[in-house]
Amino acid sequence: MPDTGDPMPADGDAAPRGRSGRRSAPRNRRIEQRPFRARRNPYRPVEAVSQDQLEAIHLASLEVLETVGIDFINDEALAILKAAGAPAEPGTKRVRLDRGLVMQALATAPAEFTLHARNPAHNLRMGGDSIVWSGVASAPNCSDAEHGRRPGNQADFRNFVRLSQVFNVIDLNGGYPVEPVDLHPSVRHLDCIHDFITLTDKAFHIYSLGRERNLDGMELARIALGLSEAEFDATPCTISIINSSSPLRLDTPMLQGIIEMARRGQPIVLTPFTLAGAMAPVTIAGALVQQNAEALAGLAFAQLVRPGAPVVYGGFTSNVDMKSGAPAFGTPEYMQAALVGGQLARRYRLPYRSSAVCAANSPDAQAAWETVFSFWGALSGGANYIKHAAGWLEGGLTAGFEKFIMDIDLLQMLDTFLEPLDTSPDALALEAIRDVGPGGHFFGTAHTQARYKTAFYAPIISDWRNFETWQEAGSPTAFDKARTVLSSALDEYEAPALDPAIAEELADFVARRKAEGGAPTDF
Repeated sequence: MPDTGDPMPADGDAAPRGRSGRRSAPRNRRIEQRPFRARRNPYRPVEAVSQDQLEAIHLASLEVLETVGIDFINDEALAILKAAGAPAEPGTKRVRLDRGLVMQALATAPAEFTLHARNPAHNLRMGGDSIVWSGVASAPNCSDAEHGRRPGNQADFRNFVRLSQVFNVIDLNGGYPVEPVDLHPSVRHLDCIHDFITLTDKAFHIYSLGRERNLDGMELARIALGLSEAEFDATPCTISIINSSSPLRLDTPMLQGIIEMARRGQPIVLTPFTLAGAMAPVTIAGALVQQNAEALAGLAFAQLVRPGAPVVYGGFTSNVDMKSGAPAFGTPEYMQAALVGGQLARRYRLPYRSSAVCAANSPDAQAAWETVFSFWGALSGGANYIKHAAGWLEGGLTAGFEKFIMDIDLLQMLDTFLEPLDTSPDALALEAIRDVGPGGHFFGTAHTQARYKTAFYAPIISDWRNFETWQEAGSPTAFDKARTVLSSALDEYEAPALDPAIAEELADFVARRKAEGGAPTDF
């Protein structure tokens, strides 16, 4: 495998290379991790607007659907809508949707569903108070300290996928972490999904970029889980993001994705990318009206294809820099939109997707605070699925290896924060308080000695040493520590077990589809 960058171990000495081709850090101990778990949010979502204000956004969205309409740029989709009583205007692809039809369709969508992985221990619940995290997705570039910023390639893609398997707080492969542009687009999806299945045992996303890619992705998922055709139709086991083409359009690849996924009972995440001041009104309230109208149109359409099809309400409303037009993330407006997006999703009894993103060009302080603020809005908004939760840089144009590791520390902190507080008699510690009394200390008590190893979260990046000790250790920065942890994580990677018969069937399918030309392209 090509070498894609070799972070040095902390002491600067050469070390043997691991499976990734990178130098391996000395293996004194494995990276301390939180266990994989069914994560739930014990805190009540924040309601940023009143019920009256929320209803005003809802009604305005329905008015947009009825009076302005949505362009459905696909003949099959138009035929489905016409059969449901929503024909396009003659000579156009514009469909004005009656609010009664929209709400009646939405009522058939499930409030929760389980996304199945080939390892049942990694099954994920979507909806309610559950929280699922996935790493950066769809970046055209990647970066690390050794080789800087570069176009994505298969070796870097695979290393990101390995990281998603190594770290327990990454629940889902939510898309290609970086686009492997050295693979031709006609067959790229076959190699990438095959890697998701063989390099990890977690659930994965497939792209809706043409019917063939959806069909191939679903067939690979069916084979991976060893399901019959009927079992697959009843078992959500892959997921696809559907982005409306704002403002107020759904194009052919996205509509084909909704149709093919819904027909097979596989979930879609309808996510308008509504940037206030660019593809949406400059006011956050107006942008939310448009976000909601586009989301409701796509979600209702999925139910017209197959009532009861699992869906997720996605929100990705932010603002632009009005001086340059560049997207901005982790802003106050982004957080407000994330909160209200959650309120809207709960109004329709649907799972909610948000993101943990930033506009920073490097994994610096700006990247940290924008990512944290994005998380604040998402978690406080009651998001069930938080995408791009590790490694996102440059407004999504770059997947950062060191940023991925730094975000893992943040995710582990949040995972700890989301654990319900223990108020059992032992945790209340009355006996320890009584034993120590006024003026004492608790370091040597039996209560402390029995718990000190696991009492608090132990960070993998944050450095709690005093200045003198830190300086003697070479004054490592968070970025320096991330380089070392990155090397260790890739060295720790072990491919999960896969039934040889399934592995052979997967390989045969990929080879056959490649021989057939894969998905059609114009080059």
